[in-house]
Amino acid sequence: MAIDNCFACKRWTKPGEWCSVISDLGLHCIEASADNELDPLYMGREYLQDWVEAVKEAQKNTGMKVVNLYSGHGTYTTLGLTHTDPRVQRRMIEDWFQPMMEAAAELEAGFGFFAHAFPHYVLQNSALYRNFIEILTLNLIEINRFGISGGCKFLAIEQMYTPHQYPWTIRQAEELMRAVSAASGSPFYFTEDLGHHQSKFIKPEDSVLEQICVCGKPVRGIWLGSDSAYLCAEQGDLAGLKAEISKASHLFAEPRDGDCYAWLSELGLYSPIIHLQQTDGRSSEHRPFTAANNVHGIIDGEKVLKALKAAHGKDRKGILKPCEDIYLTLELFAGTSAFPRDLLSDIRESVDYWRKWIPEDGISLDELI
Repeated sequence: MAIDNCFACKRWTKPGEWCSVISDLGLHCIEASADNELDPLYMGREYLQDWVEAVKEAQKNTGMKVVNLYSGHGTYTTLGLTHTDPRVQRRMIEDWFQPMMEAAAELEAGFGFFAHAFPHYVLQNSALYRNFIEILTLNLIEINRFGISGGCKFLAIEQMYTPHQYPWTIRQAEELMRAVSAASGSPFYFTEDLGHHQSKFIKPEDSVLEQICVCGKPVRGIWLGSDSAYLCAEQGDLAGLKAEISKASHLFAEPRDGDCYAWLSELGLYSPIIHLQQTDGRSSEHRPFTAANNVHGIIDGEKVLKALKAAHGKDRKGILKPCEDIYLTLELFAGTSAFPRDLLSDIRESVDYWRKWIPEDGISLDELI
């Protein structure tokens, strides 16, 4: 088990501080977030080198281990690797990715991230959408080569749950891992976040289309895909609406894509980082695993482990080498106005919950299930 230190942002910001706090929470492994005074674009390379040395000293003093580095909100809010201006893509690769991967390598850690998005106009054209997937893939090939050759344990891109944040379906994640791994010559993995699943983007049934296709009536709360599809619906053009939806298969998910357990049982072998958060399945609020949240939450420790076990029984036809270690990593967000003692209490309760299923780190799935 591990925990992302994003909960400590603007509170416990020095490596010695957050290592000590996390040690008191009963954990040994840490995922260091770029949001917690680590982002190269804010801090610079010189600071980053000093940060690495401070982490090494903190690890020595506390017995903790930074096992992975991870991107944060800063890169999540940008077009990043698929920016419409290639100069920004280069800046992201050279001034953000490379320093982060160098730091991860020095700490003998893995590196996970999400740092791109497709702008709205790209979603309106399937050919353009494929072109942006190619841009992303080429940049990821370069990044994977750099990171693995430089000593990163692994790279893992996070899956998302909306059409403008690729990959957001099981099929897309598998295709992306295959393409990047094959072209870069090294395995390229993904991060499974248990709260990154919704059913909002599934293609509507014909009966629903018939009901909403009323001339002059605006469509709200139903995903139709492209702007042209919405226009057809609001013009009462049912045939046109169905045609537009058929042309935009890239904008729709399958039911299984909204199920974290389906992701785990299909691709869990290739997710060295699994972000743990409690969720009701309708939003990704990164709630702690408190008794109150667990009542309405859909994330269950035993079901998670059983789904991972199921993945080990499936032949993915050589997609790539399965990851050797899986870090089940608490990723719990805290509001700016949260009381620090309450925050830590919720995290302790979350640790206690997961220790029921993972009493010790390093135990194999065969032993746990």
